[in-house]
Amino acid sequence: MKEQTDFPLPADLPRPVDDGAANGLVGAAMPSVSLPSTSGRMIDLSVPHARRIVIFCYPKTGVPGRPLPDGWDSIPGARGCTPQACGFRDRYQEIINLKADVFGLSTQTTEYQQEMAIRLDLPYEILSDSEFKLCEALGLPTFEVEGTRLLKRLTLVVHEARIEHVFYPVFPSNENAERVADWLRENPILS
Repeated sequence: MKEQTDFPLPADLPRPVDDGAANGLVGAAMPSVSLPSTSGRMIDLSVPHARRIVIFCYPKTGVPGRPLPDGWDSIPGARGCTPQACGFRDRYQEIINLKADVFGLSTQTTEYQQEMAIRLDLPYEILSDSEFKLCEALGLPTFEVEGTRLLKRLTLVVHEARIEHVFYPVFPSNENAERVADWLRENPILS
């Protein structure tokens, strides 16, 4: 297994600012939307779950040998999807032990996501919202690059089908899993 240090982030990436796009998400009910996962099943995040669900949303992972969109590194918060995914991979067992399940979420197709899931040996499923059903229902923040609409990087913590906590903006992306684990440890499920 590759450690996340195999995918270092450039030191001069622009920091995203909190534009208020995630305001109002805490307390929102998860809509009844079924999304395809990289395991081949459909996942409805609105189904009440005894454990917490951590959903880290990211714009787009690159594919080896294919260039990222022009100016990708200059878009605040765009760069770092692979280090973020690896961070959740490397802390997966810790997060599971903190009574939470993990899903990644992007607007790429499941076929696109499967390449990354296999290449990075991810132990969790990636969900595809390529039709923007969840994005629209929750009003998740997005941006556009080269004519493609992508999710802004944020992480949702869901418990009993309601959003309990939101990490937004997420920066740097490679520290997201550690911050989520810290929050889960500081806010245990009491029941």
